[in-house]
Amino acid sequence: MQTVPRTDRSIVGHWWWTVDRWTLACLLLMLAFGGLLSFAASPAIAERIGLTSFGLAQRHLIFLPLATIAMAIVSVLSVRLVRRIAILGFLASLLFSVLVLVAGTEMNGATRWIGVLGFSLQPSEFMKPCFAIVAAWLFTLQKETPSVPGNLISFLLFGLVVTLLILQPDLGQTLLIAAVWGMQLVLAGLSIYWVAGLVMAGAVGMVFAYTLLPHVKTRIDIFLDPAGNDAYQVTQSILSFSKGGLFGRGPGEGSIKSALPDAHADFVFAVIGEEFGAIACFIIVFLVMIVVLRGFLRMMKEEDFFITLAASGILLQFGLQAVINMSSSLNLIPTKGMTLPFISYGGSSLLAMAFGMGAVLAFTRRRPSPRFSHFVP
Repeated sequence: MQTVPRTDRSIVGHWWWTVDRWTLACLLLMLAFGGLLSFAASPAIAERIGLTSFGLAQRHLIFLPLATIAMAIVSVLSVRLVRRIAILGFLASLLFSVLVLVAGTEMNGATRWIGVLGFSLQPSEFMKPCFAIVAAWLFTLQKETPSVPGNLISFLLFGLVVTLLILQPDLGQTLLIAAVWGMQLVLAGLSIYWVAGLVMAGAVGMVFAYTLLPHVKTRIDIFLDPAGNDAYQVTQSILSFSKGGLFGRGPGEGSIKSALPDAHADFVFAVIGEEFGAIACFIIVFLVMIVVLRGFLRMMKEEDFFITLAASGILLQFGLQAVINMSSSLNLIPTKGMTLPFISYGGSSLLAMAFGMGAVLAFTRRRPSPRFSHFVP
């Protein structure tokens, strides 16, 4: 892999010797496997919605190089420039989230997408990494300049984000963003009483969601009592793992993709289990673990407060999203309708995750001096 000499002082040469190459390799492997899996998981749903057999796979292959290039470019940028892009991205995602409520496309009882240049854009996907970086910057401002109400602004923005997501409604994304933001609050030194209060508020919110949102109630009821409810998707998902065994039935030989409408996205882990076997599932879990653990190990040595908060938030988001997707397929938690990072079909998810992990690669690059100024966005 070491084809670039240490004496190379170009941008690429400097990037190569400072970036975490193991993390980069794991992410590229996940991207490649996602591209391969799109051909195995999407033909049935593509034909069902009137496209050619590989119509969705071809769309995925359009976004795949774009995501790879985007991740590489972001990883080259300075910390300050990544932060500025995140601030602009967060403002744009807020704007599009409002437009979604006004002119969005409704699917399965939720309005989360809006048409942009012939593609369906899901603003909440871009909001996740951008808000993690913005929140980290605000907490850092509060710490470095107490006269700036960074914590208060972060609280207000969090309330706005949650409101927009609940109105769509999108409980899964709301819980994920809340978990990441809550962890950043803890790392920022928030009083344990505030943390306890926020946890209680979240529990109350879950009760209201179960009471007021029918689709949330249905998913929780199916999880608690699958035998007494219509648990067709979960049942088929569990069955696919038993069919696949250790080595799988072979690429394209599975039946789960014909039985489930979201096999290419929400239940893609079940397709992996059936067609590629338990070994492939373990490899995916291993790759996710390497990315998250290597990132957090680097953060334990990081002296820059902003980098610690921002990178930790995105890493937690990456890991939690993967765990939620895989756990839903295994019926360990109620289904959440969340993609498996870099592997599930979805242009918005792919590009947003590429930006987030590109930011992590940029934040975790080795630097001669660990201290940066965060008074300016």
